Amino acid sequence: MSDNDSRRPTTYRDSGVDIDAGAEAVDRIRDAVRSTYRPEVIGDIGGFGGFFSAAAFKEMDDPVLVSATDGVGTKIEVARLVGRLDTVGIDLVAMCANDILVSGAEPLFFLDYIAIGKLDPDRVEAIVSGIAEGCRQAGCSLIGGEMAEHPGVMAGDEFDLSGFCVGVVDRAKAIDSSNVEAGDVILGLPSSGLHSNGYSLVRRVVVEGREEELSLSRVDLGGATLGEALLEPTRIYAKAVRTLLDAGIRPKAMAHITGGGVTENLARVLPDSVDASLVRGSWPVPKVIDAVVEAAALPVDEAYRTFNMGLGFALVFAADDAPKAAAALREAGERPYEVGDIVAGTGEVTYRG
Repeated sequence: MSDNDSRRPTTYRDSGVDIDAGAEAVDRIRDAVRSTYRPEVIGDIGGFGGFFSAAAFKEMDDPVLVSATDGVGTKIEVARLVGRLDTVGIDLVAMCANDILVSGAEPLFFLDYIAIGKLDPDRVEAIVSGIAEGCRQAGCSLIGGEMAEHPGVMAGDEFDLSGFCVGVVDRAKAIDSSNVEAGDVILGLPSSGLHSNGYSLVRRVVVEGREEELSLSRVDLGGATLGEALLEPTRIYAKAVRTLLDAGIRPKAMAHITGGGVTENLARVLPDSVDASLVRGSWPVPKVIDAVVEAAALPVDEAYRTFNMGLGFALVFAADDAPKAAAALREAGERPYEVGDIVAGTGEVTYRG
């Protein structure tokens, strides 16, 4: 008998990948995934590809698919330290769904990718429960995903997330910001906190070396712990904004305030002939943002180009449309603030007050 014949077989499990744990994780998330299904979903979880009917597109003159992909960034490290994994999935959906919403598109379906050091069904179930909740909030279906175990590349309790969202808009109704002009009004929708941006700075100034403080209640956070405040999920604005659009109240432009803060993101939807002039103090800033800005000793202009500063989403309307838009948003459960206006300029965001 040869040496090769006498060797003990090396299985996939021996290399660090547990197929049985993967199968159990799929069973655990089945109901959560199904809870997101829209009528257009064809088939069920577990196939090689996700199927989604395009029959409804026939009602559009010129349907255009809009897609976005993103992740949650280093907010995941805070979730790992706190030991709470059921909120970052909401962040993942929000980062993608809010992006395609800017064009006026309706989010249709979502796919996720989970890279994890050691596949633990409990942890995966918690993560996917958050993704499913995000999809329900956005009105889109979770029709596919991947759980990839990375032994030897990631520590057992480490993980990362990425997501991909597809939506649709009739080309004639797409919002492209080309007709934004001086005299228009800017409405802002409040953020829930830091959302999913700036966490490399956040971790450096309030987490690293202070990990044990994440579970302590803080007076400056209204009694919440720092961990709770940092993990507050990103708000998803799809249903409120879609209600507005379905009522025929069309913004001239919309901006999702993510990395780059208010300053960089609002500038992305401005023509070169105008500026956005915002009034500081015209909307509330969450306590956790104030705490981080103070800990980092950030100059005010730098803070506004790093964090959302309390504005998660911005919409630009003709002055005559702004009051009815604000009323419709309030009716949909939002708290819109008139935060500034459009003035002649060169495509920049400026501040006053």
